[in-house]
Amino acid sequence: MSILQAAIGIMYIHWSVKVVGMNVSDDRKDRILLEKIAHQAMLDRGLAPDFSKSVLAELEAIKGPATYDSVPEMIDLRDRLWCSLDNDDSKDLDQLTAVETSDKGFAKILIAIADVDAVVKKQSAIDLHAQQNTTSVYTVPQVFPMLPEKLSTDITSLNFDRDRLSLVVEIDLADDGTVLSSSIYRAMVRNKARLSYTSVAAWLDGTGAMPVEIASVKGMEESLRLQDSIAQKMKLLRHQHGALVLETIEAKPVFSGDTLMNLVPDTRNRAKEIVEDFMIAANGVTSRFLTAKKFPSIRRIVTEPKRWDRIVKIAADKGTVLPKKPDSLALENFLIASQRAEPLRFPDLSLSVIKLLGSGEYIVQMPDQTGKGHFGLAVKNYTHSTAPNRRFPDLITQRLLKSAIAGIPSPYSVEELTSLAQHCNEAENAANKVERQVVKSAAAILLESRIGEQFDAIVTGAAAKGTWVRIFDPPLEGRLESGFEGLDIGDRLRVQLVSTDVNRGFIDFKRVR
Repeated sequence: MSILQAAIGIMYIHWSVKVVGMNVSDDRKDRILLEKIAHQAMLDRGLAPDFSKSVLAELEAIKGPATYDSVPEMIDLRDRLWCSLDNDDSKDLDQLTAVETSDKGFAKILIAIADVDAVVKKQSAIDLHAQQNTTSVYTVPQVFPMLPEKLSTDITSLNFDRDRLSLVVEIDLADDGTVLSSSIYRAMVRNKARLSYTSVAAWLDGTGAMPVEIASVKGMEESLRLQDSIAQKMKLLRHQHGALVLETIEAKPVFSGDTLMNLVPDTRNRAKEIVEDFMIAANGVTSRFLTAKKFPSIRRIVTEPKRWDRIVKIAADKGTVLPKKPDSLALENFLIASQRAEPLRFPDLSLSVIKLLGSGEYIVQMPDQTGKGHFGLAVKNYTHSTAPNRRFPDLITQRLLKSAIAGIPSPYSVEELTSLAQHCNEAENAANKVERQVVKSAAAILLESRIGEQFDAIVTGAAAKGTWVRIFDPPLEGRLESGFEGLDIGDRLRVQLVSTDVNRGFIDFKRVR
């Protein structure tokens, strides 16, 4: 999971693995080495890298997806123009989107979430494995899925041209993106177009041809353009209320066979923003729905920045005065101005702000409590509900929703939810550490022949336990072993690579100036 995702908790990234020129030597077995490192890192952090015999036995008994006939109150929405938008190589499709227009001047967006609970029952062996890890873990050489791939990429995945049970979040929007009304219900859906971020973004930006998956479905072009327009309006409205513009550069691996060739930047794009803004809206509707039904819920919060004083100092160095107390709208205005003034350096500023905001966390909220809110998203009510194949909190929320819809008691006691929320925080932190360690091991492979070279860098962590810096090409992080006195997050410096350790994921620098 990226730093941005850890901070605001929107969606998970899948590592994209490219195969480059076939004339490249494949003497090294980097993937095999990294797989061993990743497997051990999972064990070291208390996560389960493999499925137990009881999970596999339970999996063997599952012959196919839940059916329409098994749910009498199910609505049939298979005729809608549903599409999935995800990474090029993603196979675990958690959500579909569709949009409709109204002669009353508003648009209706529909978000279908895979009904994972229809197959994965609470306290089953599969469920308990998911509960232990709480998330799919995305490492450079491989993914450790939260659910067995037979489920997450097939039986519980909203795959192209397959009938699947889902929970649908329906939202009526005013022309400016304001939510007018919403509802949640169970429905059968069918994915009409399996789309990838890269090709759709290029098409929307006018730099690429229309994907054939869009061209081959009547009405899909108009639907995607309308989805894009609505998402941009929703994003603008959120930013007007103080949602933060943040942009980081994440590294994705490039393999040739088993040889790691590079770690290259993976940036945001317009197609990703459609999913991001629709999912934020769906998560807000979900939390308000559960409150209205008098159900407790697990919320995702970032109450206040961990180090607002340092954010104020960084802004002051750039000529902007921020309030002494945390103010998301003031920070957003500063970020927008900075992006316009220095677009090439904006990812570095974003990285500093994200580190200073601190990561999000899960808490239990009772229906009669006032929401603590999410500082980075400028929303008061926010949960995680849109990725039940990949995140356990989303599966918990799905079970709460289904009970609320059916008018039956919560499947979880408040005590259970409180314990699970804390466990999810701890397991998510462990998963993040595994992912970072394996990225650093991959980076160590790439950098071990470059000992002594100098790089421009930015400080990303400064604490008693150590100081960390990030270099820009390749975009990688390492420890500053000397010359760190007086440095703080956001400071720029020149560093020299002094050592690497592939097995331990160590990359050490010293300050040059």
